[in-house]
Amino acid sequence: MSQGLVTASYIVAAVFFILSLAGLSKQETAKNGNLFGIIGMAIALAATILNPATSGVEWIILAMVIGGAIGIRLALKVEMTEMPELVAILHSFVGLAAVLVGFNSFIDIQPHEVSEVVLVLGQDLHTTLESAKAAFVEASQVQQAEHLTGAMLNIHLVEVFLGVFIGAVTFTGSIVAFAKLRGLISSKALMLPHRHKLNLLAVVVSFILMVMFVQAGGAVTPLILMTLIAFAFGWHLVASIGGADMPVVVSMLNSYSGWAAAAAGFMLSNDLLIVVGALVGSSGAILSYIMCKAMNRSFISVIAGGFGNDSAAASGDDTVGEYRETSAEDVAEMLKASDSVIITPGYGMAVAQAQYPVAEITKKLRALGIKVRFGIHPVAGRLPGHMNVLLAEAKVPYDIVLEMDEINEDFSDTDTVLVIGANDTVNPAAMEDPNSPIAGMPVLEVWKAQNVIGFKRSMNTGYAGVQNPLFFKDNTQMLFGDAKDSVEAILKAL
Repeated sequence: MSQGLVTASYIVAAVFFILSLAGLSKQETAKNGNLFGIIGMAIALAATILNPATSGVEWIILAMVIGGAIGIRLALKVEMTEMPELVAILHSFVGLAAVLVGFNSFIDIQPHEVSEVVLVLGQDLHTTLESAKAAFVEASQVQQAEHLTGAMLNIHLVEVFLGVFIGAVTFTGSIVAFAKLRGLISSKALMLPHRHKLNLLAVVVSFILMVMFVQAGGAVTPLILMTLIAFAFGWHLVASIGGADMPVVVSMLNSYSGWAAAAAGFMLSNDLLIVVGALVGSSGAILSYIMCKAMNRSFISVIAGGFGNDSAAASGDDTVGEYRETSAEDVAEMLKASDSVIITPGYGMAVAQAQYPVAEITKKLRALGIKVRFGIHPVAGRLPGHMNVLLAEAKVPYDIVLEMDEINEDFSDTDTVLVIGANDTVNPAAMEDPNSPIAGMPVLEVWKAQNVIGFKRSMNTGYAGVQNPLFFKDNTQMLFGDAKDSVEAILKAL
């Protein structure tokens, strides 16, 4: 394949990636969006392998086979409830790849250092080795001068430095996000003293090291020191963020992984990788900005880490009243007597795989002439769009699945609200308690409805670790048990 054809293939692949993003922006076109992405990636891989400048094709194909086998295995094994942590761990791979590409690119432009350890078997041998060392260094310096000199060398060194920095931050940050989502470590925010100053110090020191790195023409010590700082920086950024904000973190890490890929593209002089990385990075940043607005968070503070955790500690498991318990049969009678019903799903619905019987209840109620809609909080679940995907999977019509801003004003005119596995996203403390960790976060105002049914396994707190006063209000009743079993019991009673 000629170089011109490779370039043309890259352009076509980039167009397919853009079409993929456009398709994924709406539920109705999401399947086509995935298909466009697959086609674009297939074209990009084929063009890269057939590129005349590509060497070691057999190793590339071997890596693709191994990676593809692992990907297929994960796709068949991972449940929808495990998708957030899967996405987080995949982001870490992108970050680590950027780090490795950065160091490889650095090695390619630096003269190779010959060990000073010399086996003294005789003066002639010593002289011979010293001469060989001098000749080797001289030849490497000549080769370096032929390729990168002056401003071009400095620009490339900056690319290497920034690529390694972004990749290292993405790698450890994604590992922490994975561990929190997986339950391997506490979801609570790490509250180190002066944590914001520590973050700022890490950035300032890294900048100073970059200046030293460039001025020295590519010294290895500043690069290694920065990498260690960036690893710690990425870990601390995400560890300082509480569980309630984890969906935004996953979105932001998606953006970081895109910029890490773009940085790798600059280091490899691969235009398509630059374009794809920029698309992923910018779209992830836009999504994070939208989610920050939905949660009343500062976008800048997301990047700084530890956002939304400066408020006083909440009361946690403290009881805020008495709750009333109900039965599936009573809920069924309440639903049949309602004119308007809103269902607000959360992560508990995903864990119980209750979306299918929920869809059946929706069909039955609509057949009875009852108006049924779904209210989706922007961060319902632990991944952006998590609930939308689950409901689409269960064939719930798109037109009755509404975002928080579209449905919040309708709760006061609603007869019954079913809160299925949601907690923090329907917590009135966000609006009523300025000391709550979720203070200021817009929530679904379900308590304004005439009746509220809370589906929970127990009265334990939500992912943010705070109690929900909603479940103790006079118009709320609790239906305890596995969400799927509870919904199926209601379906049977209907």
